[in-house]
Amino acid sequence: MLFGVAAVLAAALVLQFGFGEAPCPLCLLERVGMFGACFGLMMHFRPGDSVRAAGIGLVSATFLLVVSTRQVLLDIVPRPGHAYVGSAVLGLHMPVWAVVIAAALIAGFAGRLALFGAAPRDARRSPRVARLAGWAGLAVVALAAVNLAAVLLQCGFGECRAAG
Repeated sequence: MLFGVAAVLAAALVLQFGFGEAPCPLCLLERVGMFGACFGLMMHFRPGDSVRAAGIGLVSATFLLVVSTRQVLLDIVPRPGHAYVGSAVLGLHMPVWAVVIAAALIAGFAGRLALFGAAPRDARRSPRVARLAGWAGLAVVALAAVNLAAVLLQCGFGECRAAG
C-alpha cells in the first residue's frame, strides 16, 4: 500500500510540473491526507507500538476521505464556465481517485486492527521487507519535501489559488 500511495503522490507532482496543472487548495489538502497515511504505513515497519501507527493512518485516511468527498460533491455538476479541474486518469479525476484510495486505506487499517489487534511485531524478522519499506519511506519523505517546496514556491505563506 505504501508504494501505491507514494506512486499516486509522485504522479500528482508529475502532472503539476510536467503538464502545468496547478493543484487547487483542496487537492493540496488531499495530498496532506495521503502523506499522513503514508507516515502511518511507514510506522508499521518500525519495532514497537503498531496501534498508534494504525491510528495515525486511520485518522489521515479519514481526513483524506472527507476532503476528497467534499471536492467531488462540489464538482459533480460544475457551475457554468467552470470545467472540472485536472486531467482524467482511466476515466476518473484525482478527487474521485482520492475517495477510492481513502476507502481502501481505511479498509486496510481497520482490517489490520481487526485481524491483528495490538500484537507486537518485530521488523527484524523479515529484513528484506524492512529494507524495502525503508527505501519506500525515504521516497515518501523526499516526495513530501519536494511537495512542500513546490507549494511554498507556488503559494508562499498566503492563500493558494489555482485556475479553474
